[in-house]
Amino acid sequence: MEDRHTEMELDFTKDDLPLMANTNHMLVKHYVLDLDVDVKNKVIEGKIVLFFGNDSREEVREQMEEAGRSWSDETCQVQAPESGSVPVSNASACSPESGCNDFAVCGKGENDTSDKNGSHGNREQASGISSSKNCCDIEIHGNEDFSLVLDCCDLSVLKVEEVDVSLVPGVEEFASPAKLTGSSQDARDRRNQIVHELVTLPADHWKEQLDYYRRCSRAPACGELLFVTGSWSLEIRKAGVQLPKDFPHALRIWYKTKPGGRSLSWTTDQNDRLCVYTVGSPINNRALFPCQEPPVAMSTWQATVRTDACFVVLMSGENSAELTESEEGVLNWFYYVTMPMPASTFTIAVGCWAEVKRKTYATGVQRNDGIFPLFSKADIRLLEGACGHVPYPCRFQEPAATSQVMIPHRIFAPPCLQKSCEEILLPLIPQCLSASYALLGTHPFSRLDVLIVPSNFSSLGMASPHIIFLSQSTLSGGSHLCGTRLCHEIAHSWFGLAIGARDWTEEWLSEGFATHLEDAFWSAAQQLLADEARERQDLKALLRWQRLRDEVQNSEEDLQVLRPNKENTGKVTESGASVVKHGLNAEKTFMQVHYLKGYFLLRFLAGKAGEAEYFAFLRKFVWRFHEQLILSQDFLRLLLEDIPQLKGYGLSVENIFQKWLDCSGIPKLSSDQLVLLLECLLEKKTLCSKTLECLQKTYHLREQDAEVRHRWCELVIKHKYVAGYVDVEKFLKEDQAMGVYLYGELMLNEDAKQQEIAHKIFATTRDQMDVSSAKVVAEMLF
Repeated sequence: MEDRHTEMELDFTKDDLPLMANTNHMLVKHYVLDLDVDVKNKVIEGKIVLFFGNDSREEVREQMEEAGRSWSDETCQVQAPESGSVPVSNASACSPESGCNDFAVCGKGENDTSDKNGSHGNREQASGISSSKNCCDIEIHGNEDFSLVLDCCDLSVLKVEEVDVSLVPGVEEFASPAKLTGSSQDARDRRNQIVHELVTLPADHWKEQLDYYRRCSRAPACGELLFVTGSWSLEIRKAGVQLPKDFPHALRIWYKTKPGGRSLSWTTDQNDRLCVYTVGSPINNRALFPCQEPPVAMSTWQATVRTDACFVVLMSGENSAELTESEEGVLNWFYYVTMPMPASTFTIAVGCWAEVKRKTYATGVQRNDGIFPLFSKADIRLLEGACGHVPYPCRFQEPAATSQVMIPHRIFAPPCLQKSCEEILLPLIPQCLSASYALLGTHPFSRLDVLIVPSNFSSLGMASPHIIFLSQSTLSGGSHLCGTRLCHEIAHSWFGLAIGARDWTEEWLSEGFATHLEDAFWSAAQQLLADEARERQDLKALLRWQRLRDEVQNSEEDLQVLRPNKENTGKVTESGASVVKHGLNAEKTFMQVHYLKGYFLLRFLAGKAGEAEYFAFLRKFVWRFHEQLILSQDFLRLLLEDIPQLKGYGLSVENIFQKWLDCSGIPKLSSDQLVLLLECLLEKKTLCSKTLECLQKTYHLREQDAEVRHRWCELVIKHKYVAGYVDVEKFLKEDQAMGVYLYGELMLNEDAKQQEIAHKIFATTRDQMDVSSAKVVAEMLF
């Protein structure tokens, strides 16, 4: 089972991001990070210990198949998923966007062959084999030894060693004779069996498990391993080990980051003080620590971070940091998570942040006392079932958590932005959290930190487990931008983090949902009446439609496809390696097609289903599929089964793929949909000529049926679109049965040109018109 050249078999271009980890053979279950952050010298250095389970990616998928099939007794029995469409436990929000591509072997211990800024770029690296014994001249050859492949980039790997967990006091219970099988009295098998027992401890033993992870991570080494670093990967082998099951299940990697590593931004905050944070890089966290990046590689983690006492360390963690002093002027910050998440969602920010505290209101845990009536009787029966994910201390099974309207939260910012945060952001968080609970129910995460990041942040916001980054741009000009962006990022707690795409190319499953939910959350946060909420959402839809139209007209067609891998979506190589199509395309970083096209698909489906029914389904979907990975067909199939009237509109998974997800451009609309779109546009006070021109060209309005063309003529008249007057004249001549109303519109506008058209056409058609119609029109004109 040799994998050294798996990456050479992948078919990817310079625009595709390779995911090299051979997750079909071994899966990381837990990371223990022990790191020193040197902000001044722009380096993070330390070690990471990886604990592997006995199950492979394929075994995990088999374990989750039954969960993927089950749904609700109140809705349907779901058919067996198609090949490659089984929901897999846990989820990911991160989606790669840009970078470089060549695979090459590099590195010799501490020797750095990269360019000066620490980036490998696209050039080949010097070949060599590295190990802690400096055996650069040893050649890895033959096909007999198994290689563990991790995703890694822009890191200096110093040493890799096997951890002797059998030396940790108290682990005897994990290696008792009753738990050992066959020849597992062998030292190697004994160590692997201990790790297996540790990673499979019951969920209610999570505190004990974290403690043993910590103790095992500090155990002595029992051998150093050979390793090879490449542009995108770290390959590790142990001589004589040919099968993954015999490979060490606890590894310690000593490494340090490079100042130019693309997972981190070393910069200054708005008070000109040094800081560093994970930027949501297209290459994710592989330049922060070696890891398995494919979203299916679910893991928990714990991290101890040391830095000067003047800095605050924020991180993805269930706990507010536990602080200890390691030496004078140096603090240890400890965080952990017990919910398995992809390594790409790990987030850290180190800076001189100040906490923004509420002066007159103490943040508490609010409960649902009937203010937000969430669930029907059918929903309540659904909640009585077991979760479909792998075991962990799940909030969806805790009564206190399921009734928690607002989770504890904190705000951090540079001192110069504290006042703005107090005035704008601080009042919004409770409103937005409560609104999100009202619509979707249980908050997947137990707490939330919000950080105003440095001005070099390239987005308005980014969501990670337990922490949201917001741009300082959201703090000016009132609360609207801040509120809508906060709602968008909070929505990712459900779609993108708790539920995520199994194939990162299906970015719409995260961003399309967050964009659609953003409007609903924000309307609820403002407590708008239904009519006002609808009007504002319609206006937002129009603005988004114009943005999407402009983007479609000015971008490559390949980048407009929401499911670019089509029937190969979710598929990987034999080892588990894959590529993220267009993941390194710099243009794609700034595109919003996955946000907007996905949003319009969901808006269309919600409109057909009815808002109330759609959100009732969404709550059940969240309950059933939290902590799982899905593909587009998983969501669409269950939606169509749960709301069968959607099939009455001719909708199916296949035609939604064809019209929305597998094609470029804006989806073709039916006549009814076009009429609805045009009627929404008729409510707008102004539309420019360019918008009307693009509207006609995009939907070929002159070739549509009379109902559509009538609305088009109304738009032409209302906005005095001269280029469309010929369409009005033609309609009045050829569609006399429907044209009477247009005469009135032409006259009411009190525009000389339009009134001239009305008189001219009436003069030429009067003798052929129905007597009653002619009389009505004459009264309008004279």
